[in-house]
Amino acid sequence: MSKIQAIRGMRDVLPDETPMWQWLERKFHQMAFRYGYQEMRLPLLEPVALFERAVGEATDIVSKEMYDFTDKSGEHITLRPEGTSGCMRAVLENNMCYNKSQRLWYQGPMFRYERPQKGRLRQFTQFGVEAFGMSGADVDAELIFMVRDLFEDLGISQNVRLEINSLGTPEERQAHRRELVSWFTQHRDLLDEDSIKRLDVNPLRILDSKNPEMQEMIENAPRLLDFLEDDSQRHFNTLRTLLDNADITYHINPRLVRGLDYYSRTVFEWITDDLGSQGTVCGGGRYDGLAELFNGKKLPACGFAIGIERLLLLLQTVYDGLNPQWQFHPDVVITSELEDGGIQVQVLACALRRDLPGLRVLTDCSGTKLKRQHQNALKSGCRFILTINADQQIRLWDLQNNQQNLLAIQDIALRLDELNQK
Repeated sequence: MSKIQAIRGMRDVLPDETPMWQWLERKFHQMAFRYGYQEMRLPLLEPVALFERAVGEATDIVSKEMYDFTDKSGEHITLRPEGTSGCMRAVLENNMCYNKSQRLWYQGPMFRYERPQKGRLRQFTQFGVEAFGMSGADVDAELIFMVRDLFEDLGISQNVRLEINSLGTPEERQAHRRELVSWFTQHRDLLDEDSIKRLDVNPLRILDSKNPEMQEMIENAPRLLDFLEDDSQRHFNTLRTLLDNADITYHINPRLVRGLDYYSRTVFEWITDDLGSQGTVCGGGRYDGLAELFNGKKLPACGFAIGIERLLLLLQTVYDGLNPQWQFHPDVVITSELEDGGIQVQVLACALRRDLPGLRVLTDCSGTKLKRQHQNALKSGCRFILTINADQQIRLWDLQNNQQNLLAIQDIALRLDELNQK
């Protein structure tokens, strides 16, 4: 019988890793709370039409990477490949921006069928933040402030750098696009196969190419920044002023683009050099044109997304492995030298969890001899080991001070509380 394994590109998060996830998730939640953003919980399944309309049928996401299928009612649906489109759908469907703006965040798995590699999975997890109904550069800067604060809190601010650009308005992009297509057409003999495919459909994405043979030609291509008119230039200058006043170092990267037409003006990425080719840790920007694709009405919006798996890889690289604060350790392990001590162990554990709810209490249910129980307890990293002996007394072993005492069962909670306070 063949061994059943996880689907390629979809990995288990094992108990040794989950404390690290929980620690990072708390950091996300605390940051969103501090900035006044509210949580949204979005469906994993969405209509395929949502992404065909928002992301575009010609994009790799829709044409190659979506896990789409027809359900039993005949509806064409997909596992969500990204979170922004679903969040916009929810905001419009529930009329959440009627006479007010919204600041929202979400977290959860996304799905894309692509070649799995380090830092890139077919099921990956994103933390996303979206702001609706605000058109100024001040909210763009606010998003960047949030990420800066998060990275400082995580202790990795020296391992990432911020790159920004402006994509202008659709009209400015069209003028730039015409010049860009003309430039790439003149240098068609230098384009690789992917770039030739993008030339007619999505020429901006050619600027993303990492092909070393194309870099000089791309570097000399027309810059979108040179096509910005007064309003877009003013928006970009305001963003820069806000970042300068917040002492945030940034680099203007004219090649930083988004391949989708609904993006406008501000785009930004936080990049690291510590993860090889998978260097983008956070990507964001303004997408004022997305709502119009759904209902024809304007709704300014901007946001960012952070890939949690990739950020965890960076944290482990910076901390050189698992930081002790990410690991799970019980405070108390209860053992017994009695052959039938399971009932007493559970009764004592219930009492301690009731009287000392701040303590993590673990029971040894292995049924092994006391020596093995103590070995297992020591491996757990606990501070206290309680052992029920034949006289129904409790031996309290304080590992931190290497002291042992015999106590009556009714005195255990008080004594544990006293020692834990020291």
